[in-house]
Amino acid sequence: MNTLPNGYTARPAMLDDIDNIANVVNQYTLRLIGEPYLPAKYLRNFLTVPGFDLATSSRLVLSSTGSITGFALVMDIQAPYVEVSSWGFVPEAEQGKGIGSALHGWIEPRAREAVVKAPEGARVFMSQSLFDQDEPGRAFLERCGYRQTRHIWRMAVALDKAPAVPVWPENIEPQNVDLRVDLERPLRAANEAFRDHYGHVEGDFEQRLERRRHDVENNPDYSPDLSFVAMDGDDIAGICFCSPQSGTDTSAGYVNSLAVLRPWRKRGLGLALLLHALSVLREKGKVRAALHVDAQSLTGATHLYEKAGMHVDQLSHEYQLELRSGVDLATK
Repeated sequence: MNTLPNGYTARPAMLDDIDNIANVVNQYTLRLIGEPYLPAKYLRNFLTVPGFDLATSSRLVLSSTGSITGFALVMDIQAPYVEVSSWGFVPEAEQGKGIGSALHGWIEPRAREAVVKAPEGARVFMSQSLFDQDEPGRAFLERCGYRQTRHIWRMAVALDKAPAVPVWPENIEPQNVDLRVDLERPLRAANEAFRDHYGHVEGDFEQRLERRRHDVENNPDYSPDLSFVAMDGDDIAGICFCSPQSGTDTSAGYVNSLAVLRPWRKRGLGLALLLHALSVLREKGKVRAALHVDAQSLTGATHLYEKAGMHVDQLSHEYQLELRSGVDLATK
């Protein structure tokens, strides 16, 4: 790492740090966007995912009193290793001291380790995302050479009244699926559907399956009542996986994934799945539902969500730093 201010030290994060990391992040986002953002239980699940090593892929900066003044991680765990997700965070009171620069001095070289694992001739890049309100973060990334590449909307809808009744295409019916028992088929269907999603890279499915199994089995809030597949006979035509809370908001449900496979598109199935999910969330007492979507969705997802009454209530941005030029393997 680059030089830290006097009295500050850095070390890898540990599982015992997770509650404190989440607390510091939530204090910051509460001031920035008006709400806490990061449940500690979800952070723990994320940082114990197979293939991720806290010792080599995270850094924590501490003041002389032991308080957290910075945190960073690098995720290069998905073959073919052409996209490296990274994140750096410095609390507002600690900004302007060089901590962010020191963290990025660790992030970029660590991310570049993915280049040798990527296919020869493929473009390799590092990505970070920021809330629209994070002006200091935006300025910092731009100084470091990142460029803004995409916009992400959070869309939400109140569930104070019943959603419209779903109209299912002929011969299609929704079924609940317990992903703790039956995961591979629904995940393969989701992977197939998301091949048309911006940024999708066809990678090692077994790695994805292992990580998703970890997520489902270690998520204390997972409920098969909120996991749906749309069946056309024996074929999966679409999927919708939801959570009983949105961020730290337990009064709101969250749509993690919604997708329709190509042969069944443009028949109203996506809208039917979404309305079905919203109805179930409302039955469970949720007063609101939310999801995140690429603002320039290649499959027109934003228009579908608008039909269900959803509106944009939060904006964030994706930034990329190219680590090696070459052939872009991501869907554009």
